[in-house]
Amino acid sequence: MGDMVTGGQLVARMLKKEGVRHIFTLSGLHVAPIYAGCVEEGIQVIDTRHEQAAAHAADAYARVTRGVGVAVVTAGPGVTDALTGVANAHAASSPMILLGGAAPIFNQSRGSLQEMEQVDLFHRISKWSDRIPTPELVPAYLAKAFRVALSGRPGPVFLELAWDVLCNAVDESTLQMPRSYRTDARQAPDPRKVDEAMALLKTAERPAIIAGSSVYWDGAWEALRRFAETAQIPVFLNGAGRGCLPGSHPLFFQHTRKDALSGADLVFVIGTPFDFRLNYGAEPTFSAESKIVQVDIDPVEVGRNRVVDVGIIADSYSALTAFADAAPKGKREAFLSQLRGREQKKLKDLEAWTKNDSVPIHHYRLAKDMSDVANGAGQDPVFIADGGNWVAMAAKVIELRQPGRWLDPGPLGCLGVGAPFAIASKVLHPERTHWIIQGDGSFGLNGMDFETALRFNLPMVCVVGNDAAWGQIRIPQVQMFGEDKSPGTLLKPTRYDKVVEALGGHGELVTEPAQIRPALERALASGTVACVNVMLDPEAPVKAGAMGYAV
Repeated sequence: MGDMVTGGQLVARMLKKEGVRHIFTLSGLHVAPIYAGCVEEGIQVIDTRHEQAAAHAADAYARVTRGVGVAVVTAGPGVTDALTGVANAHAASSPMILLGGAAPIFNQSRGSLQEMEQVDLFHRISKWSDRIPTPELVPAYLAKAFRVALSGRPGPVFLELAWDVLCNAVDESTLQMPRSYRTDARQAPDPRKVDEAMALLKTAERPAIIAGSSVYWDGAWEALRRFAETAQIPVFLNGAGRGCLPGSHPLFFQHTRKDALSGADLVFVIGTPFDFRLNYGAEPTFSAESKIVQVDIDPVEVGRNRVVDVGIIADSYSALTAFADAAPKGKREAFLSQLRGREQKKLKDLEAWTKNDSVPIHHYRLAKDMSDVANGAGQDPVFIADGGNWVAMAAKVIELRQPGRWLDPGPLGCLGVGAPFAIASKVLHPERTHWIIQGDGSFGLNGMDFETALRFNLPMVCVVGNDAAWGQIRIPQVQMFGEDKSPGTLLKPTRYDKVVEALGGHGELVTEPAQIRPALERALASGTVACVNVMLDPEAPVKAGAMGYAV
Protein backbone atom coordinates (compact mmCIF):
# COMPACT_ATOMS: atom_id res chain seq x y z
CA MET A 1 0.00 0.00 0.00
CA GLY A 2 1.35 3.42 -0.97
CA ASP A 3 1.06 6.85 0.63
CA MET A 4 -2.41 8.29 1.04
CA VAL A 5 -3.33 11.56 -0.65
CA THR A 6 -6.48 13.64 -0.20
CA GLY A 7 -8.69 15.20 -2.86
CA GLY A 8 -7.49 18.63 -1.74
CA GLN A 9 -3.87 17.61 -2.24
CA LEU A 10 -4.68 16.24 -5.69
CA VAL A 11 -6.28 19.55 -6.66
CA ALA A 12 -3.11 21.39 -5.71
CA ARG A 13 -0.88 18.91 -7.53
CA MET A 14 -2.86 19.32 -10.72
CA LEU A 15 -2.73 23.11 -10.45
CA LYS A 16 1.03 22.96 -10.02
CA LYS A 17 1.31 20.57 -12.97
CA GLU A 18 -0.52 23.14 -15.13
CA GLY A 19 1.89 25.89 -14.01
CA VAL A 20 -0.57 27.75 -11.78
CA ARG A 21 1.47 29.61 -9.14
CA HIS A 22 -1.33 31.55 -7.42
CA ILE A 23 -4.98 31.01 -6.59
CA PHE A 24 -7.52 33.65 -5.56
CA THR A 25 -10.09 33.04 -2.87
CA LEU A 26 -12.08 34.23 0.12
CA SER A 27 -11.69 31.85 3.02
CA GLY A 28 -14.31 29.18 3.56
CA LEU A 29 -14.09 25.90 5.45
CA HIS A 30 -15.69 23.94 2.61
CA VAL A 31 -12.53 24.43 0.52
CA ALA A 32 -9.88 24.49 3.28
CA PRO A 33 -8.32 21.16 2.11
CA ILE A 34 -7.38 22.90 -1.15
CA TYR A 35 -5.59 25.64 0.79
CA ALA A 36 -3.60 23.03 2.71
CA GLY A 37 -2.64 21.31 -0.52
CA CYS A 38 -1.57 24.62 -2.09
CA VAL A 39 0.70 25.39 0.87
CA GLU A 40 2.34 21.98 0.44
CA GLU A 41 2.86 22.56 -3.30
CA GLY A 42 4.17 26.12 -2.98
CA ILE A 43 1.13 27.74 -4.59
CA GLN A 44 0.44 31.17 -3.11
CA VAL A 45 -3.09 31.69 -1.78
CA ILE A 46 -4.27 35.28 -2.27
CA ASP A 47 -7.41 35.97 -0.27
CA THR A 48 -9.61 38.83 -1.43
CA ARG A 49 -12.43 40.69 0.30
CA HIS A 50 -15.21 39.43 -1.98
CA GLU A 51 -15.61 36.30 -4.09
CA GLN A 52 -16.45 38.41 -7.13
CA ALA A 53 -13.00 39.97 -6.78
CA ALA A 54 -11.42 36.52 -6.54
CA ALA A 55 -13.12 35.50 -9.79
CA HIS A 56 -12.08 38.73 -11.51
CA ALA A 57 -8.50 38.24 -10.35
CA ALA A 58 -8.47 34.70 -11.76
CA ASP A 59 -9.82 36.08 -15.04
CA ALA A 60 -7.00 38.65 -15.19
CA TYR A 61 -4.43 35.99 -14.23
CA ALA A 62 -5.54 33.96 -17.25
CA ARG A 63 -5.29 36.99 -19.53
CA VAL A 64 -1.83 38.03 -18.36
CA THR A 65 -0.37 34.51 -18.53
CA ARG A 66 -2.42 33.46 -21.56
CA GLY A 67 -3.02 30.32 -19.51
CA VAL A 68 -5.55 29.43 -16.84
CA GLY A 69 -6.43 31.45 -13.77
CA VAL A 70 -8.01 29.76 -10.75
CA ALA A 71 -10.43 31.00 -8.11
CA VAL A 72 -11.49 28.86 -5.15
CA VAL A 73 -14.67 29.77 -3.27
CA THR A 74 -16.78 28.30 -0.54
CA ALA A 75 -20.23 26.81 -1.04
CA GLY A 76 -23.52 28.65 -1.57
CA PRO A 77 -23.05 32.44 -1.36
CA GLY A 78 -19.36 32.03 -2.12
CA VAL A 79 -20.24 30.44 -5.45
CA THR A 80 -23.05 32.89 -6.24
CA ASP A 81 -20.82 35.87 -5.41
CA ALA A 82 -18.31 34.59 -7.98
CA LEU A 83 -20.97 34.09 -10.64
CA THR A 84 -20.56 37.59 -12.14
CA GLY A 85 -16.83 37.08 -12.52
CA VAL A 86 -17.42 33.86 -14.42
CA ALA A 87 -19.98 35.54 -16.66
CA ASN A 88 -17.48 38.30 -17.41
CA ALA A 89 -14.75 35.77 -18.24
CA HIS A 90 -17.17 33.92 -20.51
CA ALA A 91 -17.99 37.06 -22.48
CA ALA A 92 -14.28 37.91 -22.74
CA SER A 93 -13.25 34.33 -23.71
CA SER A 94 -10.95 34.07 -20.71
CA PRO A 95 -9.99 30.56 -19.49
CA MET A 96 -10.52 30.89 -15.77
CA ILE A 97 -11.47 27.94 -13.57
CA LEU A 98 -13.76 28.34 -10.59
CA LEU A 99 -13.59 25.63 -7.94
CA GLY A 100 -16.56 25.74 -5.60
CA GLY A 101 -17.00 23.92 -2.33
CA ALA A 102 -20.10 21.98 -1.34
CA ALA A 103 -21.61 20.19 1.63
CA PRO A 104 -20.37 16.64 2.21
CA ILE A 105 -22.13 14.14 0.00
CA PHE A 106 -23.51 12.23 2.98
CA ASN A 107 -25.34 15.39 4.16
CA GLN A 108 -26.58 16.67 0.81
CA SER A 109 -30.36 17.15 0.48
CA ARG A 110 -30.63 17.29 4.26
CA GLY A 111 -30.36 21.06 4.60
CA SER A 112 -26.62 21.42 5.07
CA LEU A 113 -24.98 24.79 5.66
CA GLN A 114 -24.83 26.83 2.43
CA GLU A 115 -26.30 23.92 0.46
CA MET A 116 -27.83 24.76 -2.92
CA GLU A 117 -27.77 23.62 -6.53
CA GLN A 118 -24.61 25.12 -8.00
CA VAL A 119 -23.61 23.24 -11.14
CA ASP A 120 -26.70 24.26 -13.12
CA LEU A 121 -26.02 27.95 -12.47
CA PHE A 122 -23.04 27.89 -14.82
CA HIS A 123 -24.29 25.93 -17.82
CA ARG A 124 -25.09 29.06 -19.86
CA ILE A 125 -22.03 31.10 -18.83
CA SER A 126 -19.23 28.55 -18.98
CA LYS A 127 -17.76 26.03 -21.37
CA TRP A 128 -18.28 23.21 -18.87
CA SER A 129 -19.87 22.87 -15.44
CA ASP A 130 -19.80 19.68 -13.38
CA ARG A 131 -19.17 18.14 -9.97
CA ILE A 132 -16.32 15.80 -9.11
CA PRO A 133 -17.87 12.71 -7.51
CA THR A 134 -14.83 11.07 -5.83
CA PRO A 135 -11.25 11.95 -4.84
CA GLU A 136 -9.89 9.41 -7.33
CA LEU A 137 -11.39 11.40 -10.20
CA VAL A 138 -9.97 14.79 -9.19
CA PRO A 139 -6.97 14.54 -11.56
CA ALA A 140 -9.04 13.43 -14.56
CA TYR A 141 -11.68 16.13 -14.06
CA LEU A 142 -9.09 18.87 -13.67
CA ALA A 143 -7.21 17.67 -16.74
CA LYS A 144 -10.46 17.97 -18.68
CA ALA A 145 -11.10 21.39 -17.15
CA PHE A 146 -7.74 22.70 -18.38
CA ARG A 147 -8.32 21.16 -21.80
CA VAL A 148 -11.82 22.59 -22.18
CA ALA A 149 -10.91 26.04 -20.86
CA LEU A 150 -7.96 26.46 -23.22
CA SER A 151 -9.17 24.75 -26.39
CA GLY A 152 -10.79 26.54 -29.33
CA ARG A 153 -12.35 29.76 -28.10
CA PRO A 154 -11.12 29.90 -24.48
CA GLY A 155 -13.56 30.26 -21.63
CA PRO A 156 -14.34 29.50 -17.99
CA VAL A 157 -15.10 26.18 -16.30
CA PHE A 158 -16.84 25.51 -12.98
CA LEU A 159 -16.19 22.41 -10.88
CA GLU A 160 -17.92 21.61 -7.60
CA LEU A 161 -16.03 19.66 -4.93
CA ALA A 162 -17.84 18.38 -1.86
CA TRP A 163 -16.16 18.53 1.53
CA ASP A 164 -15.65 14.75 1.75
CA VAL A 165 -14.30 14.58 -1.82
CA LEU A 166 -11.61 17.02 -0.72
CA CYS A 167 -10.96 15.41 2.69
CA ASN A 168 -11.05 11.72 1.84
CA ALA A 169 -7.77 10.07 0.92
CA VAL A 170 -6.88 7.52 -1.73
CA ASP A 171 -3.89 5.26 -2.20
CA GLU A 172 -1.42 7.25 -4.28
CA SER A 173 0.03 4.08 -5.80
CA THR A 174 -3.31 3.29 -7.44
CA LEU A 175 -3.60 6.69 -9.12
CA GLN A 176 -2.59 7.48 -12.66
CA MET A 177 -1.88 11.19 -12.85
CA PRO A 178 -2.84 12.60 -16.27
CA ARG A 179 -0.08 13.49 -18.69
CA SER A 180 -0.18 15.00 -22.18
CA TYR A 181 -3.83 15.75 -21.54
CA ARG A 182 -4.08 18.73 -23.90
CA THR A 183 -2.40 20.03 -27.03
CA ASP A 184 -1.04 23.45 -27.94
CA ALA A 185 -1.46 22.76 -31.66
CA ARG A 186 -2.58 25.70 -33.76
CA GLN A 187 -5.44 25.62 -36.24
CA ALA A 188 -4.24 26.58 -39.71
CA PRO A 189 -6.59 28.29 -42.19
CA ASP A 190 -7.98 26.54 -45.25
CA PRO A 191 -5.52 27.43 -48.07
CA ARG A 192 -8.43 27.93 -50.48
CA LYS A 193 -9.86 30.61 -48.24
CA VAL A 194 -6.51 32.32 -47.89
CA ASP A 195 -6.31 32.44 -51.71
CA GLU A 196 -9.81 33.92 -51.87
CA ALA A 197 -8.89 36.59 -49.33
CA MET A 198 -5.71 37.49 -51.20
CA ALA A 199 -7.63 37.70 -54.47
CA LEU A 200 -9.88 40.32 -52.87
CA LEU A 201 -6.84 42.16 -51.53
CA LYS A 202 -5.22 42.39 -54.96
CA THR A 203 -8.09 44.50 -56.26
CA ALA A 204 -8.77 46.49 -53.08
CA GLU A 205 -7.94 50.19 -53.03
CA ARG A 206 -9.01 51.08 -49.49
CA PRO A 207 -8.54 48.02 -47.25
CA ALA A 208 -8.53 48.12 -43.45
CA ILE A 209 -7.80 45.72 -40.58
CA ILE A 210 -9.74 45.60 -37.33
CA ALA A 211 -7.98 43.21 -34.94
CA GLY A 212 -9.21 42.15 -31.53
CA SER A 213 -8.40 40.14 -28.45
CA SER A 214 -7.40 36.88 -30.10
CA VAL A 215 -4.41 38.61 -31.71
CA TYR A 216 -3.10 38.98 -28.16
CA TRP A 217 -4.25 35.54 -26.96
CA ASP A 218 -2.63 33.82 -29.96
CA GLY A 219 0.63 35.78 -29.72
CA ALA A 220 0.00 37.10 -33.24
CA TRP A 221 1.20 40.70 -32.95
CA GLU A 222 4.35 40.15 -35.02
CA ALA A 223 2.35 38.38 -37.75
CA LEU A 224 -0.13 41.27 -37.69
CA ARG A 225 2.66 43.80 -38.13
CA ARG A 226 4.21 41.81 -40.99
CA PHE A 227 0.91 41.47 -42.86
CA ALA A 228 0.03 45.14 -42.43
CA GLU A 229 3.46 46.28 -43.57
CA THR A 230 3.56 43.95 -46.56
CA ALA A 231 0.11 44.92 -47.82
CA GLN A 232 0.23 48.51 -46.50
CA ILE A 233 -3.10 48.34 -44.65
CA PRO A 234 -4.17 50.61 -41.78
CA VAL A 235 -4.75 48.77 -38.52
CA PHE A 236 -7.34 49.43 -35.82
CA LEU A 237 -7.30 47.53 -32.52
CA ASN A 238 -9.89 46.75 -29.86
CA GLY A 239 -10.20 44.72 -26.68
CA ALA A 240 -7.03 42.95 -25.58
CA GLY A 241 -5.67 43.64 -29.06
CA ARG A 242 -4.76 47.14 -27.88
CA GLY A 243 -1.00 47.50 -27.87
CA CYS A 244 -0.40 44.71 -30.40
CA LEU A 245 0.80 47.43 -32.75
CA PRO A 246 2.54 50.27 -30.88
CA GLY A 247 1.06 53.73 -31.08
CA SER A 248 4.15 54.97 -32.91
CA HIS A 249 3.76 52.55 -35.82
CA PRO A 250 2.91 54.35 -39.10
CA LEU A 251 0.11 51.87 -39.88
CA PHE A 252 -1.54 52.17 -36.46
CA PHE A 253 -4.65 54.37 -36.47
CA GLN A 254 -6.93 55.11 -33.54
CA HIS A 255 -9.15 58.10 -34.23
CA THR A 256 -10.31 57.43 -37.79
CA ARG A 257 -11.89 54.02 -37.39
CA LYS A 258 -15.32 55.10 -38.61
CA ASP A 259 -13.77 56.96 -41.55
CA ALA A 260 -11.70 53.95 -42.58
CA LEU A 261 -14.26 51.21 -42.02
CA SER A 262 -17.21 53.04 -43.56
CA GLY A 263 -15.14 53.93 -46.62
CA ALA A 264 -13.27 50.64 -46.99
CA ASP A 265 -13.80 48.37 -49.97
CA LEU A 266 -12.29 45.44 -48.02
CA VAL A 267 -12.08 44.87 -44.25
CA PHE A 268 -10.14 42.10 -42.51
CA VAL A 269 -11.89 41.38 -39.21
CA ILE A 270 -9.42 39.37 -37.14
CA GLY A 271 -10.44 37.69 -33.91
CA THR A 272 -13.13 40.12 -32.84
CA PRO A 273 -16.90 39.58 -33.11
CA PHE A 274 -19.43 41.72 -34.91
CA ASP A 275 -20.94 42.82 -31.61
CA PHE A 276 -22.01 46.23 -30.29
CA ARG A 277 -18.40 47.46 -30.36
CA LEU A 278 -18.45 47.13 -34.15
CA ASN A 279 -22.10 48.17 -34.51
CA TYR A 280 -22.91 44.57 -35.41
CA GLY A 281 -21.13 45.04 -38.73
CA ALA A 282 -23.84 47.43 -39.93
CA GLU A 283 -23.93 50.92 -41.37
CA PRO A 284 -22.75 53.56 -40.73
CA THR A 285 -19.72 51.87 -39.11
CA PHE A 286 -19.34 49.53 -42.08
CA SER A 287 -20.41 50.15 -45.66
CA ALA A 288 -22.95 47.68 -46.99
CA GLU A 289 -20.75 47.37 -50.09
CA SER A 290 -17.54 46.49 -48.19
CA LYS A 291 -16.11 43.04 -48.77
CA ILE A 292 -15.44 41.25 -45.48
CA VAL A 293 -12.77 38.69 -44.62
CA GLN A 294 -13.48 37.35 -41.13
CA VAL A 295 -11.07 35.19 -39.13
CA ASP A 296 -12.19 33.43 -35.97
CA ILE A 297 -11.34 30.21 -34.15
CA ASP A 298 -15.05 29.61 -33.53
CA PRO A 299 -17.05 28.62 -36.64
CA VAL A 300 -20.25 29.86 -34.98
CA GLU A 301 -18.86 33.38 -34.86
CA VAL A 302 -18.12 33.60 -38.58
CA GLY A 303 -20.98 35.39 -40.32
CA ARG A 304 -22.85 36.30 -37.15
CA ASN A 305 -24.67 39.63 -37.64
CA ARG A 306 -22.88 40.40 -40.92
CA VAL A 307 -22.59 38.66 -44.29
CA VAL A 308 -18.94 37.82 -44.92
CA ASP A 309 -17.31 37.21 -48.28
CA VAL A 310 -14.52 34.99 -46.97
CA GLY A 311 -14.92 33.20 -43.66
CA ILE A 312 -11.78 31.62 -42.23
CA ILE A 313 -11.73 29.28 -39.24
CA ALA A 314 -8.28 29.53 -37.70
CA ASP A 315 -6.33 30.99 -34.83
CA SER A 316 -5.15 34.53 -35.44
CA TYR A 317 -1.46 33.66 -35.52
CA SER A 318 -1.87 31.02 -38.24
CA ALA A 319 -4.20 33.17 -40.33
CA LEU A 320 -2.11 36.34 -40.13
CA THR A 321 1.07 34.39 -40.87
CA ALA A 322 -0.56 32.91 -43.95
CA PHE A 323 -1.76 36.38 -45.02
CA ALA A 324 1.70 37.89 -44.49
CA ASP A 325 3.32 35.15 -46.56
CA ALA A 326 0.81 35.39 -49.42
CA ALA A 327 -0.05 39.10 -49.52
CA PRO A 328 0.88 41.14 -52.58
CA LYS A 329 3.12 44.09 -51.77
CA GLY A 330 0.87 47.08 -51.37
CA LYS A 331 1.34 50.59 -52.71
CA ARG A 332 -1.25 52.78 -51.04
CA GLU A 333 0.60 56.02 -50.38
CA ALA A 334 -2.27 58.29 -51.41
CA PHE A 335 -4.88 56.37 -49.42
CA LEU A 336 -2.72 56.16 -46.29
CA SER A 337 -1.66 59.79 -46.57
CA GLN A 338 -5.28 60.91 -46.77
CA LEU A 339 -6.21 58.77 -43.75
CA ARG A 340 -3.19 60.00 -41.81
CA GLY A 341 -4.23 63.57 -42.54
CA ARG A 342 -7.64 62.91 -41.01
CA GLU A 343 -5.99 61.18 -38.06
CA GLN A 344 -3.72 64.17 -37.45
CA LYS A 345 -6.64 66.58 -37.60
CA LYS A 346 -8.58 64.59 -35.04
CA LEU A 347 -5.50 64.32 -32.86
CA LYS A 348 -5.08 68.09 -33.06
CA ASP A 349 -8.70 68.61 -32.03
CA LEU A 350 -8.17 66.16 -29.17
CA GLU A 351 -4.94 67.86 -28.16
CA ALA A 352 -6.80 71.08 -27.45
CA TRP A 353 -8.85 69.24 -24.82
CA THR A 354 -5.75 67.57 -23.31
CA LYS A 355 -4.36 71.07 -22.63
CA ASN A 356 -7.62 72.41 -21.27
CA ASP A 357 -7.17 74.30 -17.98
CA SER A 358 -10.83 74.48 -17.00
CA VAL A 359 -12.15 73.62 -13.56
CA PRO A 360 -13.63 71.09 -12.93
CA ILE A 361 -11.00 69.08 -14.81
CA HIS A 362 -11.63 67.71 -18.29
CA HIS A 363 -11.34 63.92 -18.76
CA TYR A 364 -8.91 64.28 -21.66
CA ARG A 365 -6.61 66.53 -19.65
CA LEU A 366 -6.38 63.98 -16.86
CA ALA A 367 -5.86 61.09 -19.32
CA LYS A 368 -3.01 62.84 -21.12
CA ASP A 369 -1.19 63.73 -17.91
CA MET A 370 -1.63 60.20 -16.61
CA SER A 371 -0.32 58.69 -19.87
CA ASP A 372 2.74 60.94 -19.82
CA VAL A 373 3.61 60.15 -16.20
CA ALA A 374 2.94 56.43 -16.60
CA ASN A 375 5.08 56.21 -19.75
CA GLY A 376 7.97 58.14 -18.23
CA ALA A 377 11.56 57.02 -18.61
CA GLY A 378 12.18 53.43 -17.53
CA GLN A 379 8.50 52.67 -16.91
CA ASP A 380 6.61 49.65 -18.23
CA PRO A 381 3.00 50.54 -17.38
CA VAL A 382 -0.08 48.33 -17.36
CA PHE A 383 -3.44 50.09 -17.54
CA ILE A 384 -6.55 48.54 -16.00
CA ALA A 385 -9.79 50.07 -17.26
CA ASP A 386 -12.74 50.05 -14.85
CA GLY A 387 -15.45 52.60 -15.48
CA GLY A 388 -17.65 54.37 -18.01
CA ASN A 389 -17.07 57.74 -19.66
CA TRP A 390 -13.75 58.32 -17.92
CA VAL A 391 -12.41 54.99 -19.22
CA ALA A 392 -13.83 55.40 -22.73
CA MET A 393 -12.26 58.83 -23.08
CA ALA A 394 -8.95 57.83 -21.51
CA ALA A 395 -8.69 54.94 -24.00
CA LYS A 396 -8.45 57.50 -26.80
CA VAL A 397 -5.44 59.18 -25.20
CA ILE A 398 -3.46 56.50 -23.35
CA GLU A 399 -0.29 55.44 -25.18
CA LEU A 400 0.28 51.68 -25.31
CA ARG A 401 3.69 50.49 -26.40
CA GLN A 402 3.45 46.72 -25.99
CA PRO A 403 0.87 43.91 -26.05
CA GLY A 404 -0.73 42.80 -22.81
CA ARG A 405 -0.58 46.22 -21.20
CA TRP A 406 -4.32 46.98 -21.35
CA LEU A 407 -6.87 45.08 -19.27
CA ASP A 408 -10.56 45.90 -19.45
CA PRO A 409 -13.68 43.91 -18.54
CA GLY A 410 -14.48 42.95 -22.13
CA PRO A 411 -17.83 42.94 -23.88
CA LEU A 412 -19.90 42.23 -20.76
CA GLY A 413 -18.90 45.69 -19.49
CA CYS A 414 -18.66 44.47 -15.90
CA LEU A 415 -17.66 47.11 -13.37
CA GLY A 416 -15.48 46.35 -10.36
CA VAL A 417 -12.50 44.73 -12.10
CA GLY A 418 -10.04 47.50 -11.15
CA ALA A 419 -8.37 46.28 -7.96
CA PRO A 420 -8.78 42.53 -8.70
CA PHE A 421 -7.29 42.79 -12.21
CA ALA A 422 -4.40 44.91 -10.90
CA ILE A 423 -3.72 42.47 -8.05
CA ALA A 424 -3.42 39.51 -10.42
CA SER A 425 -1.25 41.37 -12.92
CA LYS A 426 1.03 42.85 -10.25
CA VAL A 427 1.53 39.43 -8.64
CA LEU A 428 2.75 38.11 -11.99
CA HIS A 429 4.75 41.19 -13.01
CA PRO A 430 5.97 43.12 -9.96
CA GLU A 431 8.45 44.98 -12.19
CA ARG A 432 5.63 46.74 -14.08
CA THR A 433 3.79 49.77 -12.79
CA HIS A 434 0.02 49.38 -12.61
CA TRP A 435 -2.45 52.19 -13.25
CA ILE A 436 -6.15 51.71 -12.59
CA ILE A 437 -8.39 53.98 -14.63
CA GLN A 438 -11.25 53.95 -12.13
CA GLY A 439 -14.67 55.54 -12.23
CA ASP A 440 -16.07 56.80 -8.95
CA GLY A 441 -19.00 54.46 -9.43
CA SER A 442 -16.91 51.37 -10.11
CA PHE A 443 -14.67 52.12 -7.10
CA GLY A 444 -17.60 51.16 -4.90
CA LEU A 445 -17.86 47.61 -6.21
CA ASN A 446 -14.52 46.11 -5.14
CA GLY A 447 -12.70 49.08 -3.61
CA MET A 448 -12.11 47.14 -0.39
CA ASP A 449 -9.68 44.98 -2.31
CA PHE A 450 -7.15 47.77 -2.21
CA GLU A 451 -6.70 46.40 1.32
CA THR A 452 -5.84 43.06 -0.32
CA ALA A 453 -3.24 44.80 -2.47
CA LEU A 454 -1.77 46.47 0.62
CA ARG A 455 -1.75 43.22 2.58
CA PHE A 456 0.22 41.46 -0.18
CA ASN A 457 2.48 44.49 -0.78
CA LEU A 458 1.35 45.09 -4.36
CA PRO A 459 1.92 48.78 -5.20
CA MET A 460 -0.46 50.32 -7.74
CA VAL A 461 -1.93 53.71 -8.58
CA CYS A 462 -5.70 54.10 -8.77
CA VAL A 463 -6.73 57.27 -10.62
CA VAL A 464 -10.38 57.93 -9.78
CA GLY A 465 -12.18 60.12 -12.29
CA ASN A 466 -14.79 61.58 -9.96
CA ASP A 467 -17.82 63.27 -11.53
CA ALA A 468 -20.08 62.33 -8.58
CA ALA A 469 -22.37 60.41 -10.92
CA TRP A 470 -22.90 57.32 -12.98
CA GLY A 471 -21.98 59.62 -15.85
CA GLN A 472 -22.21 57.23 -18.79
CA ILE A 473 -25.79 56.43 -17.76
CA ARG A 474 -26.85 59.81 -16.44
CA ILE A 475 -26.04 61.94 -19.49
CA PRO A 476 -28.12 60.01 -22.06
CA GLN A 477 -30.85 59.32 -19.49
CA VAL A 478 -31.28 63.04 -18.80
CA GLN A 479 -31.20 63.77 -22.54
CA MET A 480 -33.90 61.18 -23.23
CA PHE A 481 -36.18 61.52 -20.19
CA GLY A 482 -35.28 64.76 -18.42
CA GLU A 483 -33.72 65.61 -15.08
CA ASP A 484 -36.79 64.72 -13.04
CA LYS A 485 -36.98 61.22 -14.57
CA SER A 486 -33.32 60.27 -14.07
CA PRO A 487 -33.14 58.84 -10.54
CA GLY A 488 -30.34 56.58 -9.38
CA THR A 489 -27.64 58.34 -11.41
CA LEU A 490 -26.06 60.76 -8.92
CA LEU A 491 -23.39 60.04 -6.30
CA LYS A 492 -21.75 62.13 -3.60
CA PRO A 493 -18.36 63.73 -4.38
CA THR A 494 -16.74 61.17 -2.10
CA ARG A 495 -13.12 61.34 -0.90
CA TYR A 496 -11.99 57.97 -2.25
CA ASP A 497 -8.41 59.05 -1.55
CA LYS A 498 -9.30 59.10 2.14
CA VAL A 499 -10.76 55.60 1.86
CA VAL A 500 -7.46 54.24 0.56
CA GLU A 501 -5.56 56.24 3.20
CA ALA A 502 -7.73 54.65 5.89
CA LEU A 503 -6.80 51.23 4.53
CA GLY A 504 -3.11 52.14 4.90
CA GLY A 505 -2.28 53.50 1.46
CA HIS A 506 -1.44 56.88 -0.05
CA GLY A 507 -4.20 59.31 -1.08
CA GLU A 508 -4.40 62.67 -2.85
CA LEU A 509 -7.27 64.92 -3.90
CA VAL A 510 -6.88 66.88 -7.16
CA THR A 511 -9.22 69.73 -8.04
CA GLU A 512 -7.15 71.81 -10.49
CA PRO A 513 -5.27 70.79 -13.66
CA ALA A 514 -1.89 72.03 -12.41
CA GLN A 515 -2.12 69.58 -9.51
CA ILE A 516 -2.50 66.47 -11.67
CA ARG A 517 1.09 65.61 -12.61
CA PRO A 518 2.68 66.33 -9.22
CA ALA A 519 0.00 64.21 -7.52
CA LEU A 520 0.48 61.32 -9.94
CA GLU A 521 4.26 61.49 -9.55
CA ARG A 522 3.98 61.41 -5.76
CA ALA A 523 1.55 58.49 -5.96
CA LEU A 524 3.95 56.52 -8.12
CA ALA A 525 6.91 57.38 -5.89
CA SER A 526 5.02 56.34 -2.75
CA GLY A 527 5.77 52.70 -3.48
CA THR A 528 2.44 51.60 -2.07
CA VAL A 529 -1.21 51.44 -3.05
CA ALA A 530 -2.14 54.99 -3.98
CA CYS A 531 -5.41 56.69 -4.90
CA VAL A 532 -5.45 60.00 -6.77
CA ASN A 533 -9.02 61.26 -6.60
CA VAL A 534 -9.58 63.77 -9.42
CA MET A 535 -12.72 65.91 -9.58
CA LEU A 536 -13.93 65.87 -13.19
CA ASP A 537 -16.37 67.99 -15.15
CA PRO A 538 -19.64 66.01 -15.45
CA GLU A 539 -20.38 67.76 -18.75
CA ALA A 540 -16.97 67.15 -20.34
CA PRO A 541 -18.08 64.17 -22.49
CA VAL A 542 -20.84 66.27 -24.06
CA LYS A 543 -18.59 69.31 -24.55
CA ALA A 544 -15.95 67.18 -26.31
CA GLY A 545 -18.46 65.28 -28.44
CA ALA A 546 -17.34 62.04 -26.78
CA MET A 547 -20.68 60.93 -25.36
CA GLY A 548 -22.02 57.59 -26.45
CA TYR A 549 -24.08 54.74 -25.09
CA ALA A 550 -24.94 51.17 -25.98
CA VAL A 551 -27.98 49.08 -25.13
